[in-house]
Amino acid sequence: MLLFKYISFHYLKFFFIILSALVMFLVGFDYMDNADSLSESANLMLIYLVYKAFFAIDMLLPLSLIFAMISTKIFLIRSNALVSFYSLGYSRIDVLRPFVVVSTLVIVLFISLHSLSSFSRAEEFSKNIRKNSAYLSPTKDLFFTHKDKYIYFSEMLPLQEKAKGIRVFTIKDNVLKEVIVASSAVYRDDSWYIRKADIITKPDDMSFDSPGMRIKEGKGLKILEGFRPKMLDQVYEGKVNFTIKDAIDALFLLKDQNINISAIKGALYKIFIYPFFVPCLVVIIFFFVPISVRFLNVSLFSFGAILATLLFWGVLFMLIEISNNKIIPSEVGVVAPVVILFLIALRQWRKYRLRR
Repeated sequence: MLLFKYISFHYLKFFFIILSALVMFLVGFDYMDNADSLSESANLMLIYLVYKAFFAIDMLLPLSLIFAMISTKIFLIRSNALVSFYSLGYSRIDVLRPFVVVSTLVIVLFISLHSLSSFSRAEEFSKNIRKNSAYLSPTKDLFFTHKDKYIYFSEMLPLQEKAKGIRVFTIKDNVLKEVIVASSAVYRDDSWYIRKADIITKPDDMSFDSPGMRIKEGKGLKILEGFRPKMLDQVYEGKVNFTIKDAIDALFLLKDQNINISAIKGALYKIFIYPFFVPCLVVIIFFFVPISVRFLNVSLFSFGAILATLLFWGVLFMLIEISNNKIIPSEVGVVAPVVILFLIALRQWRKYRLRR
């Protein structure tokens, strides 16, 4: 227990130091690059920096966990603490266990943060502040299908949960049957509520003897049950930074509507699967480190371990972006690399489990 507390304390200490340094570097560099295009409002500037910090944490936290493990292991070697632990009868697995447990717990906390919209969509919000001086900008010309209807919003305001310029086209047997025209709609009680609209009905018989188009006034119409404004904005604008709830709700709503849900699955894989490359890589790197400085060029090892981590993270990040653009399936771009890494780490763990 004493071993676990000692290593965990130093691991978390190095983790917070490295994460803080990386986040401040990224946020500071971004601010210097975009200071001229930011609003002069102090409030907006502060909100922009906060969202940038959230985005930096989202991107750099996994790397910080691995760098912290490398730093902690070097600290244990330089202080001869590692040799002392082995001399007292602790095995490599005993020394490794705090790194795996702590990194896994931090990853679980990291995943739970994606239930917050301000964290999971931080990059989108910061871009909107830089371009439009508002963290949620209106979505223009939104056209999509739902069941047997085609819906057009000329403008949607996610923050106000309101849409303008509504057109709802009802199609049956590939023939237009009805058009609903409304100036606005609001999201209320899990549906989009249209207070007043014109309903244009096309006759089935298009001959000269048909009664022609019928126009009547409709009131209190409800459409798109279950489609929250943020979900509409994310799914039909092709954005991939979902919150956990939005992604799961969108997956269940769209899976039976002949709509490509690969982007939603990819977002869920990125939230739940991708971060677990960290404990796997921690296990793999750990066993490559000798126990004493007599068998190790510390500077060379640190450089090699950090370079290998950055290369793997870069390749994994590239695969995620490629899968987001639907070039390869998300199962190949996100799930497969992490599973392969897990199998390698499991083999290493089993190999050294009984060794001292």
